[in-house]
Amino acid sequence: TIRPVRRSYYDPSSAPGKGVVWEWENDSGSWTPYDMDVGITIQRAYEKQHPWVDLSTIGFCYVIDFATMGQINRQTQRKRRVRRRLDMVYPLVSGTLPKSQSWPTSPGVAAAPPVPACACPQCLLVMSVKATVSATGPSTATLQTRKAPSVPPTAPKAAAPAPGAKAPSSMTAAARGSLKPLAAQGGRRQAASTPALSSASSSTSPPGASSGKTSRPGLSTLNRSHLQRLAIAQSRVLIASGVPTVPVKNLTGSSPVNPALAGITGILMSAAGLPVCLTRPPKLVLHPPPVSKSEIQSIPGISHTCRKTTKKQAKKGKTPEEVLKKYLQKVRHPPDEDCTICMERLSAPSGYKGPQPAVKPDLVGKLVKCGHVFHLHCLVAMYNNGNKDGSLQCPTCKTIYGVKTGTQPPGKMEYHIIPHALPGHSDCKTIRIIYNIPPGVQGPEHPNPGKSFTARGFPRHCYLPDSEKGRKVLKLLLVAWDRRLIFAIGTSSTTGESDTVIWNEIHHKTEFGSNLTGHGYPDINYLDNVLAELAAQGITEESLVQEKD
Repeated sequence: TIRPVRRSYYDPSSAPGKGVVWEWENDSGSWTPYDMDVGITIQRAYEKQHPWVDLSTIGFCYVIDFATMGQINRQTQRKRRVRRRLDMVYPLVSGTLPKSQSWPTSPGVAAAPPVPACACPQCLLVMSVKATVSATGPSTATLQTRKAPSVPPTAPKAAAPAPGAKAPSSMTAAARGSLKPLAAQGGRRQAASTPALSSASSSTSPPGASSGKTSRPGLSTLNRSHLQRLAIAQSRVLIASGVPTVPVKNLTGSSPVNPALAGITGILMSAAGLPVCLTRPPKLVLHPPPVSKSEIQSIPGISHTCRKTTKKQAKKGKTPEEVLKKYLQKVRHPPDEDCTICMERLSAPSGYKGPQPAVKPDLVGKLVKCGHVFHLHCLVAMYNNGNKDGSLQCPTCKTIYGVKTGTQPPGKMEYHIIPHALPGHSDCKTIRIIYNIPPGVQGPEHPNPGKSFTARGFPRHCYLPDSEKGRKVLKLLLVAWDRRLIFAIGTSSTTGESDTVIWNEIHHKTEFGSNLTGHGYPDINYLDNVLAELAAQGITEESLVQEKD
């Protein structure tokens, strides 16, 4: 796999320019640096002598309090220590700022080959192919046909550029000299071992015509074949000299590449700008075969085939103190332990530094179900920073009090049966769920109220087996949808995009006929796992009874 890499340049007045790095303390007690952009935001507020900085503007639900050097989670009110380091010195660039550097280069952009890191055969071989492409270009170079000189059968230990190509300037004279016989030898051996490519090359020229007079389409074919033969031939030489290669499966019946040569050949062909397909991965099947409307069936025991949600406003009329009173018992003599929200001793006043609720900071309460003890001040603050829906979730054990709801934006959920079986569930048909959420504007319950949000990848298709347990999962998913718990607005862990619709900790299967990404079938534990995830959101079989009531 080849991925682009790059290096970035920052202004000398920014945090990295001054050698400043901001870090937060993780659960193991060690320090983790913030991402560069986050660190720059924190440093900018610090230099302006702001008392705190809210990171929700860049997609994170944290507040950095400079007075206590702490990071406060706006939802749970959990606090972590942060620190500012001044010992990370990055090199400064003088003069004109260099152009953005990346590898591989964009299509169509010819870049000079970089200086090889060493003189090993692999580096020299890759450099020689890149030098050939840089000198001639993959679509305009003329295929040079020449008789290979007689060479001894022993393979030299160095790699070579294509015939007629200039060696990279960074190579020594000795290295350039050792590359010449290899090119001839590789060309001679490969001409005999790839008759398909040889015949393809010769068929592009009319009888009696020289290669230099080939028409434009033939020229491109000749050069492409030549570079491929060169890559394979030089790979064979590396194998003979004992150079290890990457084991890659060969395309059955469609490629002349030997499996043992596939790894290094792929690197060479990629360096030459040629398309590489040396492996045949299992087929990814995201969707079932086309299904007509007459084949789609409603699900027995479940009314309708579509459900919509709108923004439900929080219940009004009850203050946070009145809500919490239902779930708490006052503690007159607090235990000698920390409040896990503010991390201060329960015998001392609350350490919460945000907006002050109308509760005395030294009052302590115990949650009636799980028995965990907190400052009432901290619990009220945590409730005010949540969805304010009349429910509460213990920050220690996640026990839910009341009916938990989420912040899922408005959308539509469709569900029906299709006449196809999932892998591992051949004895039943399939329940297909289609989620569709349009982009819009964030409401007061979202991370950045008033700011627009994106909705990538919709409609999203998900699949369940049409079995007894599969229908049970669907019924609970419908409850989760009504409570706005399936999606949320946040930062995508896949793309890094902020202010976008993301999954909300209830996993779905989005592959129909395969399981290459881990989001498909067969998966014998999936239904049990998703039932556990739904229970963690407060959705169980009891919820179905509550919904009927």
